[in-house]
Amino acid sequence: MDQAKLQQMQLLEQNLQSIYMQKQGFQMEASETIAALEEVEKTTEPVYKIIGQLMIRSDKEKTIDDLNNKKKLIETRLAAMNKQEASFAKELKVLRDELINSQKK
Repeated sequence: MDQAKLQQMQLLEQNLQSIYMQKQGFQMEASETIAALEEVEKTTEPVYKIIGQLMIRSDKEKTIDDLNNKKKLIETRLAAMNKQEASFAKELKVLRDELINSQKK
């Protein structure tokens, strides 16, 4: 029984580590998107987008809409990851407490 709980704990810890790494990537992407959005909003110059190996002129308002949509999507993904992280952390705490209590007996 304790062996199964230890394995389950290890799996949860691996899942938490994976979520931390994914969150870090999304947080970096969110920061880049917000910075790009701020720059596009304040510029009076033409706006360009990189598509593959090409840089093409883009409509400023469409670019702002695209960046806002990307920002919302990233925020939604981060919120889902936060919920999943909290769930895993709670489950991990329960398992740790059970293992500690079983060791005391």
